[in-house]
Amino acid sequence: MKLAARDIAAFCRAPDLKSAGCLIFGDDAMRVALRRQELLKALLGENAEQEMRLTRLAAADLRSDPAALIDAIKAVGFFPGPRAVFVEGATDGLAPVLASALADWQAGDAQIIATAARLTPKSALRKLFEEHTTAQAAAIYDDPPSRAEIAALLAEAGLRDLPRDAMDDLEALARSLPPGDLRQTIEKLGLYKRGDAAPVTPADIAAVAPLMREAELDEILHAAAEAEAGAIGPLLSRLTGQGVAPVTLCIAALRHFRTLHAAACHPGGAAAGLQAQRPPVFGPRRDRMLAQISRWGREPLETALSLLVETDLTLRSAQSAPQMALMERALIRLAMMPGKGRR
Repeated sequence: MKLAARDIAAFCRAPDLKSAGCLIFGDDAMRVALRRQELLKALLGENAEQEMRLTRLAAADLRSDPAALIDAIKAVGFFPGPRAVFVEGATDGLAPVLASALADWQAGDAQIIATAARLTPKSALRKLFEEHTTAQAAAIYDDPPSRAEIAALLAEAGLRDLPRDAMDDLEALARSLPPGDLRQTIEKLGLYKRGDAAPVTPADIAAVAPLMREAELDEILHAAAEAEAGAIGPLLSRLTGQGVAPVTLCIAALRHFRTLHAAACHPGGAAAGLQAQRPPVFGPRRDRMLAQISRWGREPLETALSLLVETDLTLRSAQSAPQMALMERALIRLAMMPGKGRR
């Protein structure tokens, strides 16, 4: 039986105990592994390994000993409860072995949970599970998690009924993070809010989100974009002490001002432009950059980009001037540049 994409999450959270098994396959090994873990946990409970109700078989072992699968699904356990046999790394070459096991499967036997990489629609293994009457096939695609899936992860972390702005930021974060990192971030958010009855805020999410840059690097770019010329010198001294190279700082500045310019040019407005970035800009940083866009405007941002491109070319040339001094001059010029809101 072929599971529709919208039904896979619900099936993995509440699997059919009468099913003969399930094949989970897809390009992203992490996404496949997370779905498999979720399915086995829902099917067997927390202590399946200790109670010997879960048998793991590698695909390579089954090729040399095909009878091991039949033996595993028919074995009688010492502990009560459902049992499963996990076959990792299945391929089309194992389709006859799995077909034989599914044909012999009876109610009360261990379920067969198999994982595989990408399988084409003509794959023998995929067809076997899709056409079987009591087994399922779940294709895992690289789509970002839905709001319902994010809500399920939040519930596991003890968080429910997030305000809309916090949920929007979490969805934006989900589009930029691998699924494993998203799960860890939500678990961290649950720990961060433990004992705190106040609603989750965008600032809370920003506090636990993976850092994209050093805080000081962000601050010096904000200083240049917010006309804080006096803050640039001390921040630059700290960055120099951390070993940040002038070219690295210039590239970061170019990225920051390109993000501002792209958002300023977005047909849906600056907020939609920041949301459309990869990774998206969210939380307090988004509010700060929205204010910067309003202060600058599109044409001054284009002038700022020209200055940074010229500085980048100079830094990479054979000139003999101190590179960090050149970068400091460029940042101060940006901070003193008359933007739209400073005229």
